[in-house]
Amino acid sequence: MKITTVGIDLAKSVFAVHGVNEHGRTVLKKVLRRNQITAFFANLPACLIGMEACASAHYWARKLQAMGHTVRLIAPQFVKPYVKTNKNDAADAEAICEAVARPNMRFVPVKNIEQQSVLSLHRVRQGFVRARTAQANQIRGLLGEFGIVVPQGIAHLVRRVPELIEDAGNELIGSFRLLIQRLMDHLKELDRQVRELEAQIQAWHRSDETSCRLASVPGIGPLTASALVASIGDAKSFRSARQLAAWLGLVPRQNSSGGKNVLLGISKRGDTYLRTLLIHGARSVMQSAVRKQQKDGWLHELLQRRNANVAAVALANKNARIIWALLAHGREFRPDYTPAIAVA
Repeated sequence: MKITTVGIDLAKSVFAVHGVNEHGRTVLKKVLRRNQITAFFANLPACLIGMEACASAHYWARKLQAMGHTVRLIAPQFVKPYVKTNKNDAADAEAICEAVARPNMRFVPVKNIEQQSVLSLHRVRQGFVRARTAQANQIRGLLGEFGIVVPQGIAHLVRRVPELIEDAGNELIGSFRLLIQRLMDHLKELDRQVRELEAQIQAWHRSDETSCRLASVPGIGPLTASALVASIGDAKSFRSARQLAAWLGLVPRQNSSGGKNVLLGISKRGDTYLRTLLIHGARSVMQSAVRKQQKDGWLHELLQRRNANVAAVALANKNARIIWALLAHGREFRPDYTPAIAVA
């Protein structure tokens, strides 16, 4: 009997496969090794294939799509409610097969090789930034044990630590001075790695027309624009601008029951990195508006009645909706744009 829907539980070596026919009856239960996946699905008639969005999911999605199959990636938290028994590979594959056939299921867009490569640059840069911050804090903490307080910020360390090492008036011994110098060399190397990766990201940003269009939005720079283009992919996979904002975790979290609507803080779902970039970009726009003493506009009115943190999140939410409109409709950003409803 023809297989219409297949669920695959991805792994490093052993893959569990569960398939059903058009009536939902199980017709396939199989365990395949990694080197057997390509041959098996190449001989299988085109069908709907579901997988969890985990390690290597985008790679296998591209491979199976090239064979003519329709592939859908599902966030793991949406698959878990369909697991009926104890967790094992076969039960996970069955749950994926059932979840992918649900009409209201939400799917993760499949990323191409270029998108994954750009996001890899962002992830590695993010790791180097964290390591650089940790190294700076360690240097500051070690000096603090000897009564030497250096203000926060890498620039203060770079400027003041060499002076402290050369200062013969403090009580630091030679071995400790050499240790701090070693840590400073490591800090400078981490900073060099961050700058090189940023240069690569900016080079990709300048070569991509869509990323350049997003950078014209206030609060969206090359880092944010390139990360958004690589993460979102096809903006039409989101039904509306609000759905994109919700995907980024920038909408209120609900705790409603009995007809009473209760809205809490933002949900903080989705990609923390993207949400952080958008909020930091919004803060820079707010600081610029305060510095220039802009007394008109939506942002000024918002700052008059709400906390600065709330205003930053609201502006990030607004920018996310603008980004969806630019990507979904292929438009250019216009600062003086007025909706037709407001004109009427």
